[in-house]
Amino acid sequence: MKTKFFALALSIGLLFSSCSSDNDPAPFTIAPLTGTESIVVGATTTFSSTTTGGTYTSATPAVATVAASTGVITGVSVGTSVITYTVQSVSVTKTVTVTAVPVATGEITGPITADKTYALGNYTMKGMVKVNSGVTLTFEAGSTITVDKTTGDNALVVLNGGKLIINGTADKPVVFTEKSKIAGSWGGIIMYGDAPINAINGVKTSTSEDGNALPYGGTNAAHNGGSLKYVRVEYAGSKLADGTKELNGFSFYSVGSGTTLDHLVSYRGADDGFEFYGGTASLTNAISYENTDDSFDWQDGWQGQANSNWYARQNVKGNFGIEIESSKNNNAYFPKVTNITLRRIAGTTPEAVGDVQVDAFQFKNEGNGDFSNIIIDGYGDYTEAGKVYTGAAVKIQDASTNTNQVNGGKIKITKVKITNTSKNILGVVVAPWDGTVAFPAGNFVTDDTATGASITGGAWATVNGVDLTK
Repeated sequence: MKTKFFALALSIGLLFSSCSSDNDPAPFTIAPLTGTESIVVGATTTFSSTTTGGTYTSATPAVATVAASTGVITGVSVGTSVITYTVQSVSVTKTVTVTAVPVATGEITGPITADKTYALGNYTMKGMVKVNSGVTLTFEAGSTITVDKTTGDNALVVLNGGKLIINGTADKPVVFTEKSKIAGSWGGIIMYGDAPINAINGVKTSTSEDGNALPYGGTNAAHNGGSLKYVRVEYAGSKLADGTKELNGFSFYSVGSGTTLDHLVSYRGADDGFEFYGGTASLTNAISYENTDDSFDWQDGWQGQANSNWYARQNVKGNFGIEIESSKNNNAYFPKVTNITLRRIAGTTPEAVGDVQVDAFQFKNEGNGDFSNIIIDGYGDYTEAGKVYTGAAVKIQDASTNTNQVNGGKIKITKVKITNTSKNILGVVVAPWDGTVAFPAGNFVTDDTATGASITGGAWATVNGVDLTK
């Protein structure tokens, strides 16, 4: 009887055990992730699973981000990131690789007759590349454009009515350079507009001196030649064709106030860093670095009113820090610049023997303006052929400029700190003028608290590891 009872109990136990095993649920699994595993910076891809209802995360969002619900992945920087997909506390992973955007190459020649955008790339430029009226030429951030002086005359010329759009960034500037890295090897960037000018004899149009021999000047004060941001021009200053002088890093012929000129560098050219030929455009956050003529220059009645943060460094060879004239026309244009630093390194000599130009500010031919918060350093005496020439913070070159502009209250230089400079104010004696300069009260004010230009460095202002803002 006990044996039968034991057998019955065993059978019932086996029955329950069998039923329990048959009813256990299978372990939860997620279908693997699928999708393209490699993208470039800024592009997207999507990982997905046939198992729905989960959430996506990225292990390294600095490389790639992922939308939690959709699995859309965006490349942020070069590298790899593990993408995890989780459903009901169960996860699967897949790795995405982000690579750099392929760099384009090619040769740029002119004329540019239709709108054109050059993607991020390393390009060569050959010849006089002219952007025609009604056409927009665009360069993407981070591009480098190289010219070769052995190919002849080279320059980028924006004709009146054309536009140049260069929106670089502090980390990804657009750089125009020259293969030999020798100053005076090409013509730089030249822009034309139809903003007002006041040239010699008061004429309202004139002919350019850049070898293009083009007319400039007009009545459109708001002319818009485009937008130049974070652009560096290197080794310009070539004389083009039958031009009457070398070309600057940047040359602006009657360019208007609708044009944006910001965070620009003119580096080691053989003429001026920046020159305005009339017009109404303004320039902000500009560096003129070791150009052999003037750091900044204007004529023909330039009227820019919103200029700030100009930094100049002169070394080895260099003329005036800023050369200011108005083509012998008495005027009340009064261009304005705030936050200026002009530095001349010890031992720097004028560009040419016999043409002594060693002052920070030079005013002539009725030039004027309002300048404030200025650092001037290093404009000391210079000796040539046994004669000592006195360097000055401010030089007034002629009697009419002194009479009409200084005495007339149209030159203001305030909050200026002057160091290592021989004389604050100097007038050039040209009979019958005795060279005496006396600014009206409050129009020339020294102040040791002046701070000068305030410019943030970065790749846009760094060449061969040297920070140009220092």
